[in-house]
Parts: sequence; C-alpha cells; structure tokens
Amino acid sequence: MIGYLEGRIMKKEAEKILLIVNHVGYEIMLPGFVMDALQTKKTGDNLDLYIFHYQTERQPKPVLIGFNSEIEKEFFQLFISVEAIGPLKAVKALNLSMSATAEAIESKKTDILKDLKGIGPRTAQKIIAALSGKMDKFVLNQDKKQEVSEDQPGTVLKDIAAQVMVVLVEQLGHRPTEAKAMIAEAFKRNNAIGSPEDLFDEIYRAAKTN
Repeated sequence: MIGYLEGRIMKKEAEKILLIVNHVGYEIMLPGFVMDALQTKKTGDNLDLYIFHYQTERQPKPVLIGFNSEIEKEFFQLFISVEAIGPLKAVKALNLSMSATAEAIESKKTDILKDLKGIGPRTAQKIIAALSGKMDKFVLNQDKKQEVSEDQPGTVLKDIAAQVMVVLVEQLGHRPTEAKAMIAEAFKRNNAIGSPEDLFDEIYRAAKTN
C-alpha cells in the first residue's frame, strides 16, 4: 500500500495531479480543501503528499487520494466511515476547509453540510449522527496553526508547531498561551528545527536549564 509520495508535479487539473516520483507518474486525486492549499504550486514544483490508497473488488483499479498532512488523511478516513459516503464521493464533497467541515459537524449545522457537493439533507444527518463528538481534534488543529502562525517564522506554518502545540496542551496539560510561548522561544533559540521531535528537544532542553 502506498502511504506517502514525494516528487515533482508534471500535470495539474481541477481535481487531480500527476506526480513524477523516480521516473514513475502517479495520478493522485485531491479533495477540494487540499487543492485549495496548493494554489501556488505549479508544474515542475516539488510536492509531498500523504496518500490514501483505495482498491476493492468492486473498484479493482487503484485510486490514490492525496493530503498535505497526516491529520487531513485521518479526517478523510473518518468522513468516509459514514454510511453511503465512499472515497470518490468524499473527494468531490470536501471543498470546504477541514476545520470548517469539522466545525459544521460538531455544531450540527446541516445547512452547511447539505450544500457540500453530492451531500443532501439525509446524508448530512447521517454525517452528524456518525461523527458528532469526534471532530474537536480537527477544529483544534486548525486553531493551533492559526495561533502559532501569527508571530512565528514560515517553517512553523507547516504541521511541526501545530502538532507540538496539540501535544503540549492536550496531553501534557500546558495552557495554550504557555505552550505558544514555549514554541515561540524554541524557534527563536534554534532556527534549524525541522521536525516535531527537534522542537520537543529544544523546548525541554530549555526547561532543564531553568
């Protein structure tokens, strides 16, 4: 099973791209919210995607669906767990941001969900019934990205700071403002941080010296 691909964009269409990886072209479908985040990407640019690999007896041809982060992929897998929503239908339906869709589910806003492409009132109710109470993580993840992006360098706009922020607050009990300050100071001290592990190391290296 293919779980991750990194390569160069050869072709970009409305709902899919052709990604060249080691001289092999992979046709990858992208939900609307993923494609929106790649608006600045053009042919020839490098791109890495987390992949949902879909293949069944009824759908013997492999279908690859791409995401910018693991949490987007996790959200998609939860969404397609709803009765009557398969991967291909979900790709077309998910044109709002992950956080907006998650918030609509959590707040039981059927008026928003029923307007998603291919999702009517009945399916919107099914989505809420199946997923309500499971969406806080996906709303929170986007909120943390917005918080840390206000005064952090560009590298933090990726998942690194957001992942660490969630762990600091949800698992380790830090207040959001405290966690945000810890992350900000870590990046000020070390601009070579390139992974969540690096960021944790820098945060707790400072904690040991205080």
